[in-house]
Amino acid sequence: MRIRRAALGIAGAAAGAVALELLTYPLWRSWCLHWGALDDELDQVLPGDEVLEQPDLVTTRAIGIRAPASSVWPWLVQMGPGRAGAYTYDWIENLAGLDMHSAGEIIPDLQHLQVGDSWKLGSKGAVLRVESITPASSLVLRSDDGNWVWAFVLVPDDSGTRLLSRNRIRLSGASTGARAAMRHLMEPGSLVMERKMLLGIKGRAESHITPSP
Repeated sequence: MRIRRAALGIAGAAAGAVALELLTYPLWRSWCLHWGALDDELDQVLPGDEVLEQPDLVTTRAIGIRAPASSVWPWLVQMGPGRAGAYTYDWIENLAGLDMHSAGEIIPDLQHLQVGDSWKLGSKGAVLRVESITPASSLVLRSDDGNWVWAFVLVPDDSGTRLLSRNRIRLSGASTGARAAMRHLMEPGSLVMERKMLLGIKGRAESHITPSP
């Protein structure tokens, strides 16, 4: 009986959490999609925007880093599964079979990313391929199916560098259920992982500052 009551209690709590999220998410969705971004950054045209011009979903998240772009770039360019990881919750990534092991140092052998190089997100996941790359400025990735563009952009400012991360996603052909899952599960989930990633890059770059060229 105790086990049954405990199971019912857990199920009830889970159902309550889901109901609460469904009711309140419209109130904090903008914060979720735009965590850390300044108002002018939301409207700023970034590299990669032209690759997917009419997305169904756009997220722009950002963080300020007290380091020059030259100190941030090496951490960006070495990212990826089977590479230097994503500086987020590796254990969550690896539950999905993504082979993420976040590095705490700059790896010289991973500093030579080129257009066409790819990340394979698990055995059944998307393939993200480098669409464009401008050293110390921007890195744009595009899924092979053309429905996802992910851009990282470095913008120098008075305090160091702003790191902008923008996702543009097309949901053409997705069912109503799939769209609901994207909105209420994937959007908040992506914030949890991306926020940790941005903070991870910030901490690493600020701890390993290299002189600007």
